[in-house]
Order: sequence, then structure tokens, then C-alpha cells
Amino acid sequence: MSILSDVVDYGVIGLLLLLSVWAVAVAVERWSLYRRIDVAPFPSVQALETELTRRLTIIGTIAANAPYIGLLGTVFGIMVTFHTMGTQGIMDVRSIMVGLSMALKATAMGLIVAIPCVAMNNVLRRQVKELITRYEVQRGA
Repeated sequence: MSILSDVVDYGVIGLLLLLSVWAVAVAVERWSLYRRIDVAPFPSVQALETELTRRLTIIGTIAANAPYIGLLGTVFGIMVTFHTMGTQGIMDVRSIMVGLSMALKATAMGLIVAIPCVAMNNVLRRQVKELITRYEVQRGA
């Protein structure tokens, strides 16, 4: 069961950290594009919207799934705690609480990743709407 404990510690939390870095990288890239883009040369509003929303689904998908990945890590951690209690015969409240608190760190990490991703996604989608509105005003639509 120590393998499952390592999966929680390194696998789940490592995956969440990797996803958070990926989301921030996409957000920075999109934000820098939005700051320097000229909407005038685009032939249609659909072409502009396609360019502006490219890779935003990555941030949205990470925001939607990070809590579930964290919950999976929590379930694994609880399984490890119960397995250890059963095999070692330890029914000490202290060891149970330590095991469960360590299991919940995966859920906390999932939320720590998801909440900023939701905020980044909302901010970037708002900028997309503003740029599309600017395009439509310039075109007189």
C-alpha cells in the first residue's frame, strides 16, 4: 500500500501541479496575444473568434477536472489509511486523523488549482468578448 501512498503524494499532486503550470502558461500566452492583437485584418468575426478562443478550453478543462483529480487522491489516501489500520491493527485516533488529514491534502490541491483556473478562464473570455465587440464596431456591424 505504500505504492498507493506514493501515488497520492507524487502522482496526484504532481499531476495537479503540472496542470496548473500548463494553465498558467496558456493564460499568459493568450493574455499577451490579446494585448497586441490587431482585429482589423481578420476577414470575419468567426475567424477572429477562432483565433482568440484557441487553447482556452485547456484552462476550462483543467478548472473543471482538478477537483475530481484531487478527490481521487483523497480516496486513495483514505484507502491507504484504512488498509494500514486493518493490516497493522492500529485503531489509534491519532494515526487515523493523521492519515485522513494527509489524504485531504489532495482535495485541497485540486481546489487550489481549480479556483484560479476558473478566474483566469473568465477573465480571458471577457477579453475575447471585448475584442469581438471592438471588431464589430470597427466593421459597423
